[in-house]
Amino acid sequence: MAWFSAAIAVSISLWVISLSRILSSSSCVPSNPPFFRAGSGKKRNVLLVIAHPDDESMFFTPTIFFLNSEGHNIHILCISTGNAEGVGNNRKEEIYRASAILKIPLQQVKVLDHPRLQDGFRNTWDHDLLARLIEDEIKVWDIDSLITFDDFGVSGHPNHCDVHHGIRMLLSANKQRKFEAWELVSQSIFRKYTGPLDVWLSIVSSLYYRQKQIYCLLNNRPSKSYLAMAEHQSQWVWFRKLFVLFSSYTYINTLQKI
Repeated sequence: MAWFSAAIAVSISLWVISLSRILSSSSCVPSNPPFFRAGSGKKRNVLLVIAHPDDESMFFTPTIFFLNSEGHNIHILCISTGNAEGVGNNRKEEIYRASAILKIPLQQVKVLDHPRLQDGFRNTWDHDLLARLIEDEIKVWDIDSLITFDDFGVSGHPNHCDVHHGIRMLLSANKQRKFEAWELVSQSIFRKYTGPLDVWLSIVSSLYYRQKQIYCLLNNRPSKSYLAMAEHQSQWVWFRKLFVLFSSYTYINTLQKI
């Protein structure tokens, strides 16, 4: 039993050290050029494009808190109400409450309920339709930066992946565009559930890919992520509580330019 106690003590120590590193900064390593730093240019209008209510709280809070800290305007476009289980109306209200925790004005949060873009693992979303709807929001809010999932979509959920491909279609159709797009890099199953411990691998990765446009953002307010996700009461079951606690996405976002 001595080895087991020692292993627990080491694990707790590593968790505390890793969390302390995250709480001390908003990025893994200094970057050049700096990522969305207020001092490096004008205030940006950023559109976070997600598939379902709660995506913003489960996966993107390090990015949201960083953008807030730099004074940028954050808008959320949620493609569906998340009505796969018949609670779409509740989930729509939940994302508004979560957005208040995340300091995103309610008038800058839009939830769609298009008949051809309904939540579900078996529902394939029209990429061209997605591109057109997202482009409409870019024009309305004068968006200059998009943030969304990568082609695996964190969990492999087809709706997440379709959002990514819709944005890629939009980028392909706008060669002379005045906006840029960034994707949240999906992590391996091992890294996904290492919580704050992943900060060390993220630092190494940031240093290795320093010449590329890849940025690592840290969440120095992880308790706020928990509070935001708790506003999604219809989804706040035991395994999602554990997910928010142990998921590396609660503590770290790695963004890559599309």
